[in-house]
Amino acid sequence: MLPLLVLMLCLNAVLSAITSDPTLDQHWELWKNRYNKTYNQREEGWRRTVWEKNLRKIKLHNLEHSMGKHSFTLGMNHFGDLTNEEFRQMMNGYKPRAEKVKRSLFTKPNFLNVPSSVDWRESGYVTPVKDQGQCGSCWAFSATGSMEGQLYRMTSRLVSLSEQNLVDCSGPEGNYGCNGGWMNNAFQYVMDHGGLDSESSYPLQTDSDMPCSYDPSYSAINLTGYDNVVSGSEESLMEAVGSVGPVSVAIDAGHISFQFYQSGIYYEPDCSSEDLDHGVLVVGYGTAQNLLSEENYWIVKNR
Repeated sequence: MLPLLVLMLCLNAVLSAITSDPTLDQHWELWKNRYNKTYNQREEGWRRTVWEKNLRKIKLHNLEHSMGKHSFTLGMNHFGDLTNEEFRQMMNGYKPRAEKVKRSLFTKPNFLNVPSSVDWRESGYVTPVKDQGQCGSCWAFSATGSMEGQLYRMTSRLVSLSEQNLVDCSGPEGNYGCNGGWMNNAFQYVMDHGGLDSESSYPLQTDSDMPCSYDPSYSAINLTGYDNVVSGSEESLMEAVGSVGPVSVAIDAGHISFQFYQSGIYYEPDCSSEDLDHGVLVVGYGTAQNLLSEENYWIVKNR
C-alpha cells in the first residue's frame, strides 16, 4: 500500500503545479472581482483550473485569428469558470413542442423588394441587450425582442417587454420557466391572455421563476397571430427580416467558440442546423467585402 500512497501524493502535487499558474494570480482576482465570483475553498481550485484552461484556448484562437485562420475573436467573460459541458447545460433553454394550432408560413408581400442589407437597430426597433443570468430563459428574451420590434413597427414606440412575465406565467402554454421553453409558446401565451406587461411594470428577477403576477392594466402589447419561417431556409428568413423586422430563431450555441465569442463574423464549422438549444433574435443581415470574396452574415441579438 505504501508505494501506491506515495505515488498518489506525488501525482496530486504534480497536478496542482500544472493547473495553477502563479503569473495569473492577479488576473484571476481581477476577473473574480469584475464578475462578482465567490467560491468556497474546495471549489476555488477547480474553478481556477477551468478558467486557466479556457484562457489558454482563447489565447490560441486569437493567435490563429491574427494569422487569418478565423474571422472572429474570443474574449474572457463571465462564463470563464464554466466547462463547455456546464455552458451547454445552461444554454439548453430552447425546448420546442407541438403547437396547439398549426401556424401558417410567412410569405413576403408581392409588392416588396427585400433590401440587400438591413440593420433594425439603426431604425429603433431593438432594445438594448439584456441579461438572462443563470436562468434558462433564452426563449423569453427571443420572443420579447420579436414583439418589441413589431410594437415599434406599428406605433413608433420602443417599449421593453417583460421576460419575467413569460417565465412566470406561460407554463400552461408548455414552457418551463428557467428550465427552458419555446418562443411560439410565448407568443401563444400573449394571445391567450390578451397582453404582456412591460419590463418596467414586471421587472426581471434573472435567476428564478416566481408566482405569476401578470396585471392586464400594465399590458404593453397584444398579438392577433404569428407566422413561422420555413425551417432551415436562409432565403425565407432574409425575406422575413427584411420585410417585417426582427425575427425569433433558434441556433446551436453549445460550442466553446460561442461561449467566448467577442467580435467579428462568427463561423463555427461544427454548428448544427438540427441540434438547436438556444433562442436568439435576428435583427439584420448584410455582406462583408473581403480581399478575395464576399461574406454574408446575420446580425443577432443574444439575450
